[in-house]
Amino acid sequence: MPHILIVEDETIIRSALRRLLERNQYQVSEAGSVQEAQERFSIPSFDLIVSDLRLPGAPGTELIKLGQGKPVLIMTSYASLRSAVDSMKMGAVDYIAKPFDHDEMLQAVSRILRDRQTLQSMQAERAASSKTAPNDKAGPDNSNGEIGIIGSCPPMQDMYSKIRKVAPTDSNVLIQGESGTGKELVARALHNLSRRAKAPMISVNCAAIPESLIESELFGHEKGAFTGASAGRAGLVEAADGGTLFLDEIGELPLEAQARLLRVLQEGEIRRVGSVQSQKVDVRLIAATHRDLKSLAKVGQFREDLYYRLHVIALKLPALRERGADVNEIANAFLARQSLKAGRNDLRFAPDAEQAIRHYSWPGNVRELENAVERAVILCESPDISAELLGIDIELSDLDVNEFIGLAPQTSGSSSSTAGEPTEDLSLEDYFQHFVLEHQDHMTETELARKLGVSRKCLWERRQRLGIPRRKTGVASET
Repeated sequence: MPHILIVEDETIIRSALRRLLERNQYQVSEAGSVQEAQERFSIPSFDLIVSDLRLPGAPGTELIKLGQGKPVLIMTSYASLRSAVDSMKMGAVDYIAKPFDHDEMLQAVSRILRDRQTLQSMQAERAASSKTAPNDKAGPDNSNGEIGIIGSCPPMQDMYSKIRKVAPTDSNVLIQGESGTGKELVARALHNLSRRAKAPMISVNCAAIPESLIESELFGHEKGAFTGASAGRAGLVEAADGGTLFLDEIGELPLEAQARLLRVLQEGEIRRVGSVQSQKVDVRLIAATHRDLKSLAKVGQFREDLYYRLHVIALKLPALRERGADVNEIANAFLARQSLKAGRNDLRFAPDAEQAIRHYSWPGNVRELENAVERAVILCESPDISAELLGIDIELSDLDVNEFIGLAPQTSGSSSSTAGEPTEDLSLEDYFQHFVLEHQDHMTETELARKLGVSRKCLWERRQRLGIPRRKTGVASET
């Protein structure tokens, strides 16, 4: 179970944050100041330090040095965002602005701990490989351990190959893919395998920042540049100087900010809002989007010149439904992680759950799968996790047609049929109806649903829609 240290001088905030993290299976310790944290704890022993920036005595940034490499997440008010950017330059892994909602905090904590675990795994694998085969030149390394992404299907193998080729360069990269496919993981792999790996990677979700603040957040502003600008501050592009700037959901970036970003890419310089002076920056830009930027450019919603600047290297992440057996491998990895957090080592997927995971279309992709596994682990009362606990319904359209056809005996070489033998011209719903009517006298609803690869709820809903009544006698009367 990850151990987190909270350093916050406001008791109400500290207590609320502790309760939030403990409810989500984290071990939490707390202190009201840097001095108290030093006196009570061995700071490097924690997995993550969450600290307010302004504390009595020493500022929260002191914990960056005291943590000896452990990640530090800085909390700050909107009024002191400039200091937050400065703290990231000093080595803070990220910052979160107050007031924050619970989901925002949990996402930040989960991401930081996941990235740290990935980095540790990479370092361990590199150390092991250097000991076991220091002079091995027999062939290329086909493992993806240093990339930190799970999966071995052909589209992902192609993705790993491209990442290894692109990472050492300074070329701009555009990562495309549906929401939840892991675009930030690809961006982090590109950064970690680049010559900028020891410099900061600044991640910005363009859709999460209000349009009125986006230019100031990215490029900074001078004192008096607009109402409320009581002091000048650096922007996130400046904070990424020497490292990597990752702009997620770049399709949501306003046109005015796009023009400023284009200057960064063309001239390697920024100008803060309200300033007449430009300053040089050295950043590598990685952008991601689930939208079709080329189509947006054609209708004037995205700058065409910026699109072509970004499109130097384009990486297309496949949706989870296109990754074959990877989905079960990823699910088992999530199960291992959630089992560790829950303190349970006996959990496993039941056969119906494995089938459901394999055949569900996962419109929310990897993010939806992770949430489904986490929910199942929390709700599971026995070692076997059932498909029902995953909270997903498998529609017949999610099943492979040939696999579904194979559930009932078929005629061969003829389109005619006898009783119990559906013809090849039947639709999936016809097969569903035929199979249920053929087997409901000697199979329970649970057995029918499992054989069809759907949940009982889905079976019931399809019975209602297709007008297939349940039999009142025999084993099918199971409730």
